[in-house]
Amino acid sequence: MLVYQDLVTGDELLSDSFPYKEIENGALWEVEGKWVVKGAVDVDIGANPSAEGGGEDEGVDDQSVKVVDIVDTFRLQEQPSFDKKGFVTYMKRYIKVLSGILEGEQKEDFKKKSRQQPSSSFQS
Repeated sequence: MLVYQDLVTGDELLSDSFPYKEIENGALWEVEGKWVVKGAVDVDIGANPSAEGGGEDEGVDDQSVKVVDIVDTFRLQEQPSFDKKGFVTYMKRYIKVLSGILEGEQKEDFKKKSRQQPSSSFQS
């Protein structure tokens, strides 16, 4: 299994076990996530509670939560919303930091791709 990490933070972002496609010259990836229910596990041990006089469930009160599988798996966090100016500022800073980490051909390729105009599907 391939696990993709952020080069700046080292955080795990996704793996090849989730369907994804590369968009915007590799600058962005679109990943398919699914809603799953986490928690509230119902374990049937074969006992008959009505025969034992236990009409109600006396077990642990689990709370089920609906989550997106990839967000839960990699403990991703929601980012604050950006206006266009804030997003551009954030991305410029990130690109500058990332350019310092990359070396050689990777660095030149990244700089070239980061200067390209985004496609109309990416623009708001």
